[in-house]
Amino acid sequence: MGGNDAIVLEGAAKRFGTRTALHPTDLVIPRGQAVLLVGANGAGKSTLLRLMAGLCRPSEGRVRIGGRDPQRTPEARAKIGLLSHQTLLYDELTARENLRFFAQLYGLDDPDERLATALTAVGLNERPNQRVGSFSRGMKQRLAIARAILHSPSILLLDEPFTGLDTGASAALHRLLHRLRQEGCTCVLVTHRLDEADGLVDRLLVIERGQWRLDQVLTDDLARLRRLCAPYLDADP
Repeated sequence: MGGNDAIVLEGAAKRFGTRTALHPTDLVIPRGQAVLLVGANGAGKSTLLRLMAGLCRPSEGRVRIGGRDPQRTPEARAKIGLLSHQTLLYDELTARENLRFFAQLYGLDDPDERLATALTAVGLNERPNQRVGSFSRGMKQRLAIARAILHSPSILLLDEPFTGLDTGASAALHRLLHRLRQEGCTCVLVTHRLDEADGLVDRLLVIERGQWRLDQVLTDDLARLRRLCAPYLDADP
């Protein structure tokens, strides 16, 4: 594969016992591309993100991040910012303490500046010393986003990032993702709120029962995006 490829799957599959969550899958995502990943509940989206993030090993085939195996290469994992359904936050710690803990895990040299930048980016710069246990669902989601971007990853894997956000926070996240896209960040975005993806992505991937159903270049046409996705989304997400 070319040197400009951020994410490569070659025949990657994932099984849990007798259940196949992801059938053998080939995928190439070039550096700087923003991808919308769509599918109904249980289609295999989260499994795919976990494979890309190096959180699980494929049952067959291989995954490469910048040409390296994310399971075996810390440098490959360090390129990735992941937002999953679990916020991975500690309720007993403050917002700042949570981010400082993750800054230490990432081995960041300038944690104070990074913390301030991340908190400002998600609109929590006035609540750095508030315990996360007192946060609303939306505030926890914003802090989880700050954690995902704390180490300035070149690849973002975002699983329903707009969940729990009010209108203002959703707009702020949209602006943040647009800026990161302009800066060349590679992004895989999972969302059922297609209006939130409008203007943020240039490729649509649809997965159904662990297999690709659609791989489509996108333009900024929300109505067309909805038509393409409608057959594959849950009726009541």
